[in-house]
Parts: sequence; structure tokens; C-alpha cells
Amino acid sequence: MPAPQKDAHPPRLREAHCHLHAHGQAAAMVSLDRCRSLPECLDALERAARASPRQGWLLARSARPESWPEHRWPTRSELHQACPDLPLVIWCFDHHALCANPRALAIAGVTRATPDPEGGVVERDPSGEPTGLMLEAATRLVWSIVPEPTPEQRKAHVHLALQDLAAKGFIEAHDMLSHDWLGPILAELRREAGSDGLPCAVHLYPLVQDLERIASTRTSWESAEVRLAGGKVFTDGTINSRTAWMLQPYADPIPSHPRGTPLMSVEQIAGAIRTCTDHGLHLAAHAIGDGAVRACLDAAEVVHSSSPLRSSSGPLRSVTSLRIEHAELIDETDVPRFAKLGVVASVQPCHLLADIEALRRLLPHRLSRVLPLRELIDAGCGPGELLWFGSDTPIVRPDAEDSIRAAVHRRRPDMPADEAISPEQAIAEPEAWGAFCC
Repeated sequence: MPAPQKDAHPPRLREAHCHLHAHGQAAAMVSLDRCRSLPECLDALERAARASPRQGWLLARSARPESWPEHRWPTRSELHQACPDLPLVIWCFDHHALCANPRALAIAGVTRATPDPEGGVVERDPSGEPTGLMLEAATRLVWSIVPEPTPEQRKAHVHLALQDLAAKGFIEAHDMLSHDWLGPILAELRREAGSDGLPCAVHLYPLVQDLERIASTRTSWESAEVRLAGGKVFTDGTINSRTAWMLQPYADPIPSHPRGTPLMSVEQIAGAIRTCTDHGLHLAAHAIGDGAVRACLDAAEVVHSSSPLRSSSGPLRSVTSLRIEHAELIDETDVPRFAKLGVVASVQPCHLLADIEALRRLLPHRLSRVLPLRELIDAGCGPGELLWFGSDTPIVRPDAEDSIRAAVHRRRPDMPADEAISPEQAIAEPEAWGAFCC
């Protein structure tokens, strides 16, 4: 498979979906992205535990259990054996699930009596004892008690992330899930940079419930390089965690959630769009499954029904832009609705390279609906206009060529052509680079 042509990309690249602080912080965590099996994961954790000081927490990231032959997370006893002396947290690569060892569970106070939080699942063994696996909102039961980085560490993490993105050719980065301290940190870095300015411009998207508070402070940190761009919501989970909201059941579902876990109703999503509109901002809606994507489009129609606008060419345009983030599966009937409603499909094709095994195992009956890029463009979502590319770093590395490869070839470079996922949805390389163009 030929490598993407580096000289073919546009000069102004936009990283449309990233997590700046987490990208910088990830360098200090134990990476499990090279583990190809459960034993390899446990060996890596055991080595890291032996090398760690006997204090603090051991934090690991980028676990992909769905790609391992075992298709499961470590058990409580396996985690205790690998790391008996430190509280341990392992993040799934998609940050929608984490696994904690018994010591971390004890510190967090998670027991068999702990109820599932709203929007989350505490996985339990047949006896009712928590296994250590936390899904969606349940991750906060453990992660909330992990010590926060110091202000100095946060600033260093953000600076490192900006430098890394700039080195990869990005001049603009959209930070999803922005904290209230990020704007002030970016303003401070900008002042310290003097006439050089920041390595790349940053658009902030905090959670919608935090929008009012953060918007009230924007005059103290906004600039030409840093601005509040919108709000963020989560309408479902992820495929690897089997919590993405699907129109049809998974082939191997969570028994109590056969089609994933819807996190918002159409009415709630429409309300979030209106909240952002009131501030003159956009809404970025996390929606991975085709059920969540449809709910977001339905919400856009609800908003349009009360205040429609039309472009000179005729199709409806959003009162305030709605961005659907990820949109990893889109039902065929919903594809034309993006252009009709003026909704941005903000996707990360690079995820396909790592998700192939999980997609085949969990959604073999829906592979034709995975990232229908060809259909989106043909239906009017022009690259760089209504079709944007990003990486979701640190979930996946922020290398534009990964998304170009996935969009053009629909498979990893070591795979034969007949193993491509929905090859009919492939797009041309100039189109793929155009989706990164500001």
C-alpha cells in the first residue's frame, strides 16, 4: 500500500478534535498501545509497578482489550498480582472505560453496594462484586479521586501538546472538553511567547453545563489565537466499550444494553444547541453510533423547525453550527441530512486503523455503514466545509497521515486489499487532505 503523498497536503492543517492537556499528560503515563494480548498488558503493568516509587498512583493508558485474543479486561486478582502495592488505573484507549485494581477501588470506596451512576455501569462478577471495570460515567467514581496535576504541570502539558501539534503541521487545534483553567493557561503561554505567539491557534469547547461560567470569563483570556468556540455534549459511548448508541443490537452486546447506552434524548440535544446559540457559539456533539447520530440530526431539525434559515442555494443552514463528533456509523437514510441541515461531520478516520477487529466482532452486520465518507461528500459535505478530520489525541496519535491512509485505503498498511472495511466508501487523497484544511 503506498504511503500518503506528503507534498499533496494543504499548507494550513486543522486538528478538528483533540484534547490538549491530555495529549501532553499522556507522555507521563504507562502506554499499553503496543500490547497485543492480555498477558502482554499484565507484563507491562508489572514492570511499571516494579519501576515506580512506592507512593502515588500508577496510571496507564491506551488499552485495547477488544483487539486482544482474550477479548477481556484483566480480573481483580490479575491486577492485584501485577500491581499489589500501588493504586492502579488503566484507561481504555477511547477514555470511555477504565479498569482499577483492588487498592484503587478501596480508596475510591467502590464496593458491591455501590450503585451504577446515571449514565454509567459498574461491571460486576456473578457474585455481585465489582470487577474493577467502569464504563462511561462510572469511570468518575475512581478517576475523581486520582490527584490532579499541579498548575505548573498543567501548563507544561499544554505547552508540550501545542509544540507537538505544530511540529506535525497543524496551525489550528479544536480542544474538546475544555476545562475552565485552559483559557487562562493559553493566555499566559501567549504572553510569555511575545511576538512569536502560540505554536497554533486554539478553539475551546467546554461541556455545555460549564459554558455559562466559562463564557463569563472569556474577556480575560480570549485573543485572536485563543477563543471560546462552542459547547460539548456526549450523546453516547464508544464501540469498543459496546456503549455507542446503535440502531441495531451489537453481535455481542452488554446484556442490559443491547444497543449501547443513549446518554441524551433528542429534546436534551436540541436544548444544548439552543444554549450554545444563545451565546453565539456552536455545539459539538459526541455521537459514535448510528442511533446517536440520528438523534443529533433529529435535534437539529427540531431547532430548525422554530428558526429555519436558508442559504442562497436553497438547503437549510443551521442557526448555529452543529458539529457531530466521530459519527463512526451513519445510517444510509441519514447521510443526506448532514448537508441539508448544514451539520458538520467531524470525523477521525484514523480510528478505523485500530478498530478493525472490534468492528468485525461487534458490528459485522453494519460494516457497510462505517465512516461513509464517499457518500457524505457525494451528498454535499465538502472536505473542509462540512467534512472535517481530526484525531481525538491522545486517544489516537495526531498524525494526519493516519487519517489519510484510513480514508483512502480503509485498512492498515499490513493488510491485503480484501480486508478493507467498506472499500466503496474510500475517497481520493486530495479530498482527504482537504478535510484537514482550515
